[in-house]
Amino acid sequence: MGNQAFVLLCMLVFGVVGTCHGNNLTKHYYRHTCHDAEMIIKNATEKSVSLNPALPAKFLRMHFHDCFVRGCDGSVLLNSTANNTAEKDAIPNLTLFGFDVIDDIKAELEKKCPNVVSCADILALVARDAVSYQYGRPLWEVYTGRRDGRVSRSAEALANLPSPFSNFSVLQQNFANQNLSVHDLVVLSGGHTIGVGHCNTFSNRLYNFTGRGDQDPSLNATYAAFLKTRCRSLNDTTTTVPMDPGSGLTFDANYYVTVKQHKGLFQSDAALLTNQLSNHIVHQLVDPNIFFHEFARSMVKMGAIGVLTGNAGEIRKKCYIVN
Repeated sequence: MGNQAFVLLCMLVFGVVGTCHGNNLTKHYYRHTCHDAEMIIKNATEKSVSLNPALPAKFLRMHFHDCFVRGCDGSVLLNSTANNTAEKDAIPNLTLFGFDVIDDIKAELEKKCPNVVSCADILALVARDAVSYQYGRPLWEVYTGRRDGRVSRSAEALANLPSPFSNFSVLQQNFANQNLSVHDLVVLSGGHTIGVGHCNTFSNRLYNFTGRGDQDPSLNATYAAFLKTRCRSLNDTTTTVPMDPGSGLTFDANYYVTVKQHKGLFQSDAALLTNQLSNHIVHQLVDPNIFFHEFARSMVKMGAIGVLTGNAGEIRKKCYIVN
């Protein structure tokens, strides 16, 4: 369908221009089929976040990890079975948290509107509402209408999720595989402004960067000395450190200040300074107004990766198991 025909269809169906989004996602998809769906999700999410301020980072990461494997289809929510190891049991996803909150919200929606609201949409909305909670307003638009996938494989998570150990060219390819640009790569890396990193995901930069017992020379020496007081060995898998020192629970543009100071926690953070274009974007995103605007745009773009709509996929009755 051409762009003009698509806009015309949106006008005919929804009465206004601007409610449609690519991949057949729309604003307020459930307005007629489950009118209170988005408010139910928002209220439950905010209640959970008020009790656990670490959840916004967890849900943002969960949404990101869902979209980078088979698209935003809720496949990260599925449990492993006797015959299949699911995405959530892949090594990069073992530190995800909050699946119980998603399951509880789904159960509440099933009582209100059975077989209507997808788990993929719930996750996308929960991520937005959790991160937005501290501001009391939505930080980005979530277009809805996703359906749920039926396949979840740990091997695909390993193959497709960006690694904290990646250099710039690998990261660029990871994002290009999802039709995301270098600009999106740098903007979405800003999600590291909240949350923590486990020592084993960066301690090689402290103790054995090139295999000769050395330290990553690109890492701020003072910051490295501090990190060594927290992560005392290469094998520490339990200790965590805020990804954005001094601002680990606040969603803001401080991540880019940190990266510019060579205090990015992961090799993938430091990599943003190794490419001329991405380095330039880092310097732009230090401005909070620019960051919030661009993050909102890139999240909409990411949230549309490989979505299932129409008759594709299914609406799961429970998010952790296919129907």
